[in-house]
Amino acid sequence: MPAVFSKEGVRFLYPENWVIDESPLEQGWSVAVQSPSPGTAFLMLSVHPQRPEVDALLQATLLALQEDYPEMDTFPCEGEEIAGYASSGCDVEFFTLDFANTCWIRSFRTERATYLVICQASDLDADLAEPVLKAMRASISVQEENAPNVGQTEAV
Repeated sequence: MPAVFSKEGVRFLYPENWVIDESPLEQGWSVAVQSPSPGTAFLMLSVHPQRPEVDALLQATLLALQEDYPEMDTFPCEGEEIAGYASSGCDVEFFTLDFANTCWIRSFRTERATYLVICQASDLDADLAEPVLKAMRASISVQEENAPNVGQTEAV
């Protein structure tokens, strides 16, 4: 049965057996959802109310990844719709601990915030995790005004 994450107008579905963790950012907040064992798959969504440019946020994310994985391959991706907004981003492939990893990075901006969505899985569990990550990404919705429910997680 899916669970629902809902905070400040951001909402998405995730598998109830995945672990969820919220974190404050210097400006904004993030939430990560981690797959169960072996646990290589995750979705991380960050909300940036100062509304940085999408390209700047993507570049900063790629630079951070490149520090850890200098031999990563990057493939631009444009136009995927998330929460009704066209996103920009890229797919990234890299190796770590002898596993191939794929990371899908997307960002979009609204009147309220800039959003960054990162999904990642290794070849260890990609066959099972990739469809789940895509479904979670497709379930993301945002409201332009703050929703009254702050930081609640519930089963559906």
